[in-house]
Amino acid sequence: LAKLIFYFSLILGTTITVSSNHWAMAWAGLEINTLAILPLISKSHHPRAIEAATKYFLTQAAASTLVLFSSMTNAWHTGQWDITQLSHPTACIVLTSAISMKLGLVPFHFWFPEVLQGSPMLTGLLLSTVMKFPPLTLLYMTSQSLNPVLLTTMAILSAALGGWMGLNQTQIRKILAFSSIAHLGWMAIIITYDPKLTLLNFYLYSLMTAAVFLTLNSMKVLKLNTLMTAWTKVPSMNAMLLLTLLSLAGLPPLTGFLPKWLIVQELTKQSMAPAATMISMLSLLGLFFYLRLAYCTTITLPPHTTNHMKQWHTNKSTNPLIAILITLSLILLPMAPMIHIIF
Repeated sequence: LAKLIFYFSLILGTTITVSSNHWAMAWAGLEINTLAILPLISKSHHPRAIEAATKYFLTQAAASTLVLFSSMTNAWHTGQWDITQLSHPTACIVLTSAISMKLGLVPFHFWFPEVLQGSPMLTGLLLSTVMKFPPLTLLYMTSQSLNPVLLTTMAILSAALGGWMGLNQTQIRKILAFSSIAHLGWMAIIITYDPKLTLLNFYLYSLMTAAVFLTLNSMKVLKLNTLMTAWTKVPSMNAMLLLTLLSLAGLPPLTGFLPKWLIVQELTKQSMAPAATMISMLSLLGLFFYLRLAYCTTITLPPHTTNHMKQWHTNKSTNPLIAILITLSLILLPMAPMIHIIF
């Protein structure tokens, strides 16, 4: 019953923020979301989980304060509480930093890997996808008045840092956290030029991340060395996980290539070829750790030492939701023209 209330509150908070025109309502929705996810993070009562919940609460509270501050500054100067009427330059910069803090964009990214590492897998999935949606819609609604230079700088730094810091990790949740930061960079770079592309990127990213998180959760894998021995358990799912990871990296015949392709195309149209080149080169860092994950998933045979124990093959049927998500993560690229028309 408690879980039901928390999930219902998450849906309620997201809906309030997404559908509001007034800053106070949007802020209230963000607060409901924050309070609903806290018990889900600290559910296990492990010290690391409690620490993660505390870090999450403090950063989100600071970000919400900044959202209120920027909206009040704007209302003070323009007399407008409407979200789309954000016109005061100071308010715009404060709002950009507040939303970046909520999303985990560089330089406000420090809390995200730590919080994800302390959360259970499914809560980590919620933090990476559902909790990013309300702040992103606020960016979407105010995109015409945001500072493009600031956002482009933060985006390129996010792509660089997300790729760079993910290279040396052995904990899978931390790798996925840095992958999320790098993907946010791709979303932030295009939001002032074509906000619909940002949403398309977010939807496809959520789809692929959900497939990866649910697969890893069903295999009960948290570290790279357990991933190496999990291939005996469900070989077919491991093969699919390999392809989904490559899709998340953005390799061409798979779904993940679609948003990157459209974003680079749009940036080139806006005469931002240097930024497009830079962010494309930085995504190669991400490709390296996805390939490392993929390598550990299917290609590495574990060392045959005496203390090593293979996991038993399970005949348990796969969750149909995972099958649908993985399929969508692999085959949407040929439908690019139709998706582009919808967006």
